Amino acid sequence: MSATSRRVPQQERAARRVDELLEAAGAVIAERGFEAATMTEIAGRAGASIGSVYQYFPNKDALVHALRTRYGNEMDARWSELSAASEGLEVPELVDRLFSLMVDLMAKRPAYIPLLSVSLNFRRDEASRNRLRERFAELFRRYNPGLSGEEAYRIAEVTLQVVKSLNALYAVAKPRERKLLIAEYKTVVSSYLLARLG
Repeated sequence: MSATSRRVPQQERAARRVDELLEAAGAVIAERGFEAATMTEIAGRAGASIGSVYQYFPNKDALVHALRTRYGNEMDARWSELSAASEGLEVPELVDRLFSLMVDLMAKRPAYIPLLSVSLNFRRDEASRNRLRERFAELFRRYNPGLSGEEAYRIAEVTLQVVKSLNALYAVAKPRERKLLIAEYKTVVSSYLLARLG
């Protein structure tokens, strides 16, 4: 057996271990909050030694950074799928699906909301952020072929910024208020896109 073929299973095990640690961290943070969650508790939830946790994440901030990156990537993947499958959707229906995807992720990843209030020097890489905006710009040009690439990109930037601004309000709202907030945001984004896309 070559050295290369021996390394692959080890890399797979390492990737699996990182997934387990991130899942455990998400569960503990969702239950206890960021401040109360400990690396020891996360290790226990993952069925790992504390040394194993520190092997991959030198501190809790690094673990949370990885978790937030994962959630951001999941959100981007969902929105990109929507962009690809939006043929024939009216603008209000597109907006409805956009927010449904966002709310669904928040429900499936309950640590997403507590992590919004964690103050880290966190910024996703520029290439990932630009790719998502470019996908939405392409989508908006399908609705209005007369838009220049620059205009479509600007509309995508504004739209995504408005949608993401829901996070802070959603995080502190009670369940009934969350539904009302989403309805307001849908109205705002639909009105904006209908005005800009024609």
